[in-house]
Amino acid sequence: HPLWKGPLSMLGGTRQSPVDIKWRDSIYDPQLQPLRVSYDAAACLYVWNTGYFFQVEFDDSTEGSGISGGPLENHYRLRQFHFHWGAVDQWGSEHTVDNHVYPAELHLVHWNSVRYQTYKEAILGENGLAVIGVFLKLGTWHKELQKLVEVLPEIKHKDSRAALGPFEPAGLLPSCPDYWTYPGSLTTPPLTESVTWVIQKQPIEVAPDQLSAFRTLLFSALGEEEKMMVNNYRPLQPLMNRKVRASFQATEEGTRS
Repeated sequence: HPLWKGPLSMLGGTRQSPVDIKWRDSIYDPQLQPLRVSYDAAACLYVWNTGYFFQVEFDDSTEGSGISGGPLENHYRLRQFHFHWGAVDQWGSEHTVDNHVYPAELHLVHWNSVRYQTYKEAILGENGLAVIGVFLKLGTWHKELQKLVEVLPEIKHKDSRAALGPFEPAGLLPSCPDYWTYPGSLTTPPLTESVTWVIQKQPIEVAPDQLSAFRTLLFSALGEEEKMMVNNYRPLQPLMNRKVRASFQATEEGTRS
């Protein structure tokens, strides 16, 4: 289904993303503290249609908005967040858990402002990026997400943008702090292997009509033949010899919410 075929992995890449997380094979690491999240709603700049997904941009010129703790050695600034989704509710997430696919996945992208001067530099550098992944599942209506859904008609076409006003991205995080973490890559070009992934165990719930609003967007620019924005996720990549660590102790099967 995926739209973006591209090279299957970066040439010689050994830590590409996304991957299937095997609950039983993940290694509990008691050293993994909860992630410390401190976002500044006022740093939200605008939302735009990149031609691949819709992305919410943040002012990353100060330390104000970001994350630390967990598997990270220092503070990472929030740069942007975006979603991946399918044409139908049966697929859409990039990561999977025991081969279970969710209908969509949120990525909050942060960069290491202690080691690097700019986001562009951090993309290419070791430990340059930290991305929080949150699964979306269908259920109750999501209040924070609705603020985004309401501006989507304004950014239907590629390269269009809209003001969002203050937006609190922490409102898109699940209440449970448990996560998996592994070393990986960006899932869009340039696919650089600079990402520490933090995948939240608990999905957030969104209403079916909130998710279907994503599919009203277009890959195409104004005046071009209309192409529905769907299936904008990358296929699973081999785990190779990486380990997925868990901040929580795996219990018996059937714990997936």
